[in-house]
Amino acid sequence: MSRQVFLYDPPDRFVAGTVGLPGRRTFFLQASSGPRVTSVALEKTQVAALAERMDELLDEVVRRSGGSAPVPAMVPTEISDTAPLEAPVEEEFRVGTMALAWDGDEQRMIVEAQALVELDAESDEDLAEAEERLLQDEENGPPMLRVRLTGLQARAFAKRALDVVNAGRPPCPLCSLPLDPEGHVCPRQNGYRRGA
Repeated sequence: MSRQVFLYDPPDRFVAGTVGLPGRRTFFLQASSGPRVTSVALEKTQVAALAERMDELLDEVVRRSGGSAPVPAMVPTEISDTAPLEAPVEEEFRVGTMALAWDGDEQRMIVEAQALVELDAESDEDLAEAEERLLQDEENGPPMLRVRLTGLQARAFAKRALDVVNAGRPPCPLCSLPLDPEGHVCPRQNGYRRGA
């Protein structure tokens, strides 16, 4: 079966968002262009890592270009996207591997999110070899979302993604674990139940 690539070059919109209540949220990347919408599910930590690495890469691009790259230091407030994900949110696949790159010729950020794949291997060497084959297989690999963003789009994505990650449950002031609406058992209070 040939690889299915969902390509957006550039998208009209590329955002991270959630479905569900804090503590039970499902995280998505969603790209859209005209009537076409692609949503892929991933973990909260993956969203946070992608946003942080994207910001770091954009800062490095600006630094190496001496400030001449078309990448804003901050997202203008009129560009901020706070709208919810486009409904219905239909998961194409769950993300396993992500890649991030800067195309200096086109001045574009390239984001790739590849579907999670289970690999059977008897040893660590076999596993490493299977992973390498999978990453190199452009024709028959797992489904992939590939998005090419301008510097402004990438900076706006990173800001929104970090805002979405931080919009969850508030942390306990003592142990920093998330507080549920019904409270939580705080390890710093030796099991005492703390209310939200």
